Amino acid sequence: MRHTWRWFGPKDRVSIDDMLQAGVQGVVTALHHVPTGTVWSPEEIARRQAELAVMADGAPSGLKWEVVESLPVSEAIKTQTGDWRAHVANWITSMRHLKDAGVEVICYNFMPVLDWTRTDLAWRRPNGARCMRFDFTDFAAFDIHILQRRGAAEDFPQEIREEAARRFAAMDDARREELAGNVVFGLPGAAEHFSLNDVRALLESYAPVTDAVLRRHFHDFLEQVVPVAQEIGVRLCCHPDDPPFGLLGLPRVMSTEADYAERMAAVDLPANGITLCSGSLGARPDNDLPGMMERLGDRVHFLHLRNVRRDSDAIRGSFFEDEHLGGQTDMVALVAAVLREEAKRRAAGRADATIPMRPDHGQDILDDIGRGGQPGYPAIGRLKGLAELRGVELALSHGARP
Repeated sequence: MRHTWRWFGPKDRVSIDDMLQAGVQGVVTALHHVPTGTVWSPEEIARRQAELAVMADGAPSGLKWEVVESLPVSEAIKTQTGDWRAHVANWITSMRHLKDAGVEVICYNFMPVLDWTRTDLAWRRPNGARCMRFDFTDFAAFDIHILQRRGAAEDFPQEIREEAARRFAAMDDARREELAGNVVFGLPGAAEHFSLNDVRALLESYAPVTDAVLRRHFHDFLEQVVPVAQEIGVRLCCHPDDPPFGLLGLPRVMSTEADYAERMAAVDLPANGITLCSGSLGARPDNDLPGMMERLGDRVHFLHLRNVRRDSDAIRGSFFEDEHLGGQTDMVALVAAVLREEAKRRAAGRADATIPMRPDHGQDILDDIGRGGQPGYPAIGRLKGLAELRGVELALSHGARP
């Protein structure tokens, strides 16, 4: 695996120097300040490359932008409304500019409205560490009583509705505001941050978009962008839904192995690939992460390795982001499956035999607490996760290669 690290640009509290000291080999970043739907210009791409190429004292970092996360797909594309055709054309132009700059792996997602959802961004663990958590009952309290989405109550079991009502009644105004802010936080570093009214308006725009409609729109998008990616030598890799089950009455089309298989078959070209995120997919008990790597590994272009612990075996339920070698995903088995896939690729002479991986998220520990970094992206917590994953990789591959 190639060890990479997500960086949110010059405003990121985790610096280039921090990344180097963590021992990373490449950088995952994006132009978060560029509005969704517009073209990423060569000048903006070059500026970001220059920013990550130097350390604080001006010395060369030796780091390069290796993976884009994310080149955003607009809501207009997902709903096929407004300027969606122009947005697709701009997405393709941005992809060409990235390739011209030497960036060949592009992660994106097709999640409606919110790119991920949590109810707590700094949940305290017994040892004092902080992590992100999704509490299904708190989410129900938000959906039913704060957002007041039409028909929300019918989306939850009776016992969840009753407990959500009790929790909401016990919340003061500050907690209600905090919960709402956590749920609509969206993608860290993104140009857009949504108000409740923004969310309500976006939900209304999705009223005619069923699961089947969103699948069709996704396939339309793939049919336009994948052949270009294949032609120019770019690997596209779609990120799964996070969490991988329905929320807010919105469709979900990238939550299971079957979803991935269907999307890959829709445009059956190597460029149409997968971001295998063990944390997002692991929040659902029927997802077998090592097995998915074995069966879909040929199309895995990017790896997010993190772990979650679910409160129950319900398909829709609560979970928190555990330590990388904790949680309910067998991380050793998953890394072993990755190494087997890389060995197959080397034997086949594939240029992409080494798969870029980043330690996804991490718990806030030690000096991370109070640093004010992006939720889920602490310096020391990710360093700990990367060290653990690197140790697993080394142990499993010891003696296997000269």
